[in-house]
Amino acid sequence: MRDLTYPPIILTAKLGFKALGLRFQMHGTENVPRTGGALLALNHISYVDFILGGFATQDSKRLVRFMAKRELFDHRWSGPLMRSLHHISVDRGDGLQSYAQGVDYLRQGEVVGIFPEATISRSFELKEFKTGATRMAAEAGVPLVPAVLWGTQRLKTKSHPQDFSRGKTIAISVGTPLHPTGENSVAETAELKAAMARLLDETIRAYPADEQPPGSWWLPASYGGSAPTPEEAAVLDAEEKRERAKARAAKRQR
Repeated sequence: MRDLTYPPIILTAKLGFKALGLRFQMHGTENVPRTGGALLALNHISYVDFILGGFATQDSKRLVRFMAKRELFDHRWSGPLMRSLHHISVDRGDGLQSYAQGVDYLRQGEVVGIFPEATISRSFELKEFKTGATRMAAEAGVPLVPAVLWGTQRLKTKSHPQDFSRGKTIAISVGTPLHPTGENSVAETAELKAAMARLLDETIRAYPADEQPPGSWWLPASYGGSAPTPEEAAVLDAEEKRERAKARAAKRQR
């Protein structure tokens, strides 16, 4: 693929990271394959995860083609940019086309980024995983690389004002690649989630304590923070889904 846009975007992003005074706490980035197709599975806690998640492959000098919601591609400003970076548009109502495109990219030797939870986790713990990640990796015959982000939720996430003030730590941890066979996608998805849960626990515990004191809104309740529990987050997600359905219905009636 020709990448005329990606290199300058990466340079711009790095300059932005420097301007924000972001400190990166990296672990396991050597687990990203240097060549060949690979599927990078990331947790989803922020609106900027697809920007900062790509930083996991900088040591391996790989470009990540993220699977992202169609709305970003439909937008008049972000759409041309997303397409120029060869990211993959995902229609939540019909994911067959994006799935096929992802498998094709993987077979071409690309690194594809996917969020198995599909939506942002308000609890900042792992939500239920879709089986698409393990099925894609198995069908394309490529390694599935578990990875987690931490600290990105402090910049921009659901139900909180964005905060791009300086000096935050962004942690990125990459685990040992998995090799799904497709024989049991449910079991292999559970294995992926378990691997990412271990990574997330280690990453949260290794994060600078002075940046996540007890009671912090960006810290899960199970770690002493004030974020919603997974059960409370599920209620909020359901409310949001209902409100969006009402808005779409009202729009159709106009």
